[in-house]
Amino acid sequence: MIANFYIAATCVIEAFLGMSPVREARQASISVERDGNFPTPDEGLPIMDLVIVAYLPNERDIVKEQVQYALDNVIYPRDKLRVNLVYNTPMPIESLETDLRHMETKFAELRVIKVPGSKSKADNLNHFFTLDTGADIIAIFDCDHFPHPHNARWAAERFVSDAALDIVQGRCVVYNAKESFWTRMIAIEFDKVYAVSHPGRNRLFGFGLFCGSNGYWRADLLRGHKMDREMLTEDIDSALRAYGQNKKAVHDMNVISYELAPTTFAAFWKQRMRWAQGWTQASIRHMPLIWSQPPTGTRGINERFGMLSLLPVREISYYLVTQHTCLLLSFIITCWPRNPTELVRLLFFRYPLAQWFFFITVICLIFTLWITNRVRSEFTTWPMMVLFSVVYPPYLILMATMGLYGHARQIIGYSSWNPTSRK
Repeated sequence: MIANFYIAATCVIEAFLGMSPVREARQASISVERDGNFPTPDEGLPIMDLVIVAYLPNERDIVKEQVQYALDNVIYPRDKLRVNLVYNTPMPIESLETDLRHMETKFAELRVIKVPGSKSKADNLNHFFTLDTGADIIAIFDCDHFPHPHNARWAAERFVSDAALDIVQGRCVVYNAKESFWTRMIAIEFDKVYAVSHPGRNRLFGFGLFCGSNGYWRADLLRGHKMDREMLTEDIDSALRAYGQNKKAVHDMNVISYELAPTTFAAFWKQRMRWAQGWTQASIRHMPLIWSQPPTGTRGINERFGMLSLLPVREISYYLVTQHTCLLLSFIITCWPRNPTELVRLLFFRYPLAQWFFFITVICLIFTLWITNRVRSEFTTWPMMVLFSVVYPPYLILMATMGLYGHARQIIGYSSWNPTSRK
């Protein structure tokens, strides 16, 4: 109960602090709409590479549409923007690959790159980083993303306004929210994570994270940084390595991109199992960030506390949540209640101190969900929010169970990189 209270209290503090970045982003957007211009003139913008990463057997049905969308809809000076499709496939796929090459000849700003021998997103990106494109900024997008037309421009404005900035992570929004129960849950979860938790953590603990897609890096940093192909979540590993080098990352709520969520439990399970094991790998590797110092500068107590919460506490919470659930079930089985009063007393008041932790934890979660509702995307609704609130406790138990399974996979050395289904 103490651990649950700690996690819930941290979440609600992050949620309150996360309201400021959302408010600032809205004010900046309103100012641009009113004035009709962005702060930086076009000639002062950095040269930008937008990299769309694709695994064609999995994304063959959407890749042309995604590339065409980026070419037609991203609003950025054409002489300063290049759209790069970087893909791998274990077998030739015709006529798709021929069509992609034809698109490259039609659009001067498009580059289509097939990576031979690649088996993962990390391999694709590392191959691209060896190319000299002359870009100042590199943006990474998964193939299912539709960047907002002003996505790149808002990211560029952040880099122009802050010369010390190294990474800008945007907000990811699920646009197929109404397709299934799982897309409804994931859509609200993404609103909570990207619009509440990430910017709030940035303010509370003083660091941001690159989250794998809709992220912008300074090109020279990323080319030298690369992705570790041995990590199942190479994005989190790269973000923590950058943080270990004292690189500055921020979360910008105007840098919006729309993506697909898994529509079935099988696809959801495959995605989250890879994430769970990948986070375990990253937590083990980067645990020294809690007590070590960066090559330059210093790491404050608030940052160390943030790393403590992000890495070991999160991993340990899987055991606490599942153990607490089993403990409650055992109470019910061995002391079956005869009426609702006995049930409530059995579950919550068996130990006097537990009731206070329980009530405070619930209040914290309610506040977090209330703030999430205020910043939820246009693709989610009130009924979805209510559903998420009701299902949230068993959803957390499911995620904790996946976390334990991820630990087991790491122990036995499971290493398959399973792409997320786009069907």
